[in-house]
Amino acid sequence: MITPVSPAHALTTAQAAARLAEFTVVDVRSPGEYTGGHLPGAHNVPLERLDEAAEALAAAAARGPLLLVCASGNRSARGCARLAARNVAAATLGGGTNAWAAAGHPVERPAGARTPWPMDRQVRLAAGTLVAAGFVAGRFWRPAHWLSGAIGAGLVFSGVTNTCGMAAALARLPHNRPTGDVASFEETLARLAA
Repeated sequence: MITPVSPAHALTTAQAAARLAEFTVVDVRSPGEYTGGHLPGAHNVPLERLDEAAEALAAAAARGPLLLVCASGNRSARGCARLAARNVAAATLGGGTNAWAAAGHPVERPAGARTPWPMDRQVRLAAGTLVAAGFVAGRFWRPAHWLSGAIGAGLVFSGVTNTCGMAAALARLPHNRPTGDVASFEETLARLAA
């Protein structure tokens, strides 16, 4: 018998590993992050495309419980809340794939895939570079200091709202696109709906 999970329920890695066969696992990270390593059998539905996938996810949830996964658990928790608003129950993996791999559980990587940096590291590099550039440029052209201020304000907004516009922009860059043998978004939706 499949035990249902509440919409905002967070599972530990041990709980998820014990029940992994029961779940339809949905990785809400960018395709590039997904190809870097994901839970066995996970389907990739990036968080920004979750609304497009809502029907397919509802169909999958009707067959059994959903487990949403990201790198740390933040994006998957937001995904669970968005699905709950559509009356689709899903659990999240506390600590995400980082905690999963740290606990010694296996991760899958498509054949021929390269591993991009984790998104949080990319955001730190981009934000730090822009702040430093604004500081240096401000020594020669005073208004350039506003770049550092704008990035700082964006980081504060990101922290308060638990969203990240910079991560959304970086996810669209070529190095964050999937490599190797990866199903397209449309193929993923068909698999989830079947």
